[in-house]
Amino acid sequence: MTDTRIYLSPPDVSDLERKLLLDAFDSNWVAPVGPDLDAFEEQVAEVVGVRHAVALSSGTAALHLALIAAGVRRGDTVLVPSFTFAATANAVVYLGARPVFVDSTPDSWNVDPALVAEELRARAERGQLPRAVITVDMYGQCADYDPLMEACDRYGVPLIEDAAEALGASYRGQPAGSFGLAGVLSFNGNKIITTGGGGMLVTDDGRVAKQARHLSTQAREPVPHYEHRTVGYNYRLSNLLAAVGRGQVQRLDQMIAARKATFEYYRAALPELTFMPVAGYGTPNYWLSCALVDGDDRDRLIARLAQRNIEARPAWKPMHLQPVFQDCVVRGGGVSADLFRRGMCLPSGSALTEHDRERVVGAIREG
Repeated sequence: MTDTRIYLSPPDVSDLERKLLLDAFDSNWVAPVGPDLDAFEEQVAEVVGVRHAVALSSGTAALHLALIAAGVRRGDTVLVPSFTFAATANAVVYLGARPVFVDSTPDSWNVDPALVAEELRARAERGQLPRAVITVDMYGQCADYDPLMEACDRYGVPLIEDAAEALGASYRGQPAGSFGLAGVLSFNGNKIITTGGGGMLVTDDGRVAKQARHLSTQAREPVPHYEHRTVGYNYRLSNLLAAVGRGQVQRLDQMIAARKATFEYYRAALPELTFMPVAGYGTPNYWLSCALVDGDDRDRLIARLAQRNIEARPAWKPMHLQPVFQDCVVRGGGVSADLFRRGMCLPSGSALTEHDRERVVGAIREG
């Protein structure tokens, strides 16, 4: 008998989410509006510690609207970590702007604050400041926000926090998603909590929230007929999906604890691997357990796990190495390139069993 497949980060849903979903269905609020949507936004705003939350169809949509709120226009530049998922950079290109990629620090795998400060200084001297800086809380661990915010404030450049992977994490006691002009969350099927697809823009700025809410509903004006004075987007989250999210948020602490236990299990059982450092300035949500493997062993190890019906993946391929962004400027790049060359992500789902963990460890040790 073949062992069941162990996925990297599958959804973890319970009877609570099912009940809330069916209640929403039975209430006939089957639309991108309704009481569950309002409640979900309130719950997430409370977790993140901000005044406003706008539930959207994806984290990418939230990034797009946050960049619009920051004033990004065609021809602008935006500083973006190179070590991230493509959506972070894609949202910049949606607006006709160009990403400028910045390398990571090996201490946290997040964007290097010193390189961000250097790039801002150099561009200020040339009179070519970027319109915004995007940070990414990598694999559920916050970037180092004290020096990042200091640099952005010094030059008057708004910061947008891509916390798509980091709901429930914190930096010096402040929740992920609460830094800068706006934060961005993702509820994709593989995230720490899921609505099956969706995202959220979170902010303390009422103007930003109002603008995002308006644009996300096709920018319809508040008049009886359909009137539009600007181009909008169909970006609102469904009330049904928000009902699932309500249950997921209630279980967030439980799911973080489960993922942390898996990370600590791997780190103790696999001393031959170098696991992603846990920075002393904050608490991650342990979304994915990631490690470095020396030499050419990484790809062979992923292939061996696949043969045993276990999903593992390489770490993100840096944006400055992606063919679509080959003409973009990059500051540094060696650290993120090395993280891609040696980095791998192990199964980390919050429903992972002890037997699942033993299978993963056993498959790795076979080599």
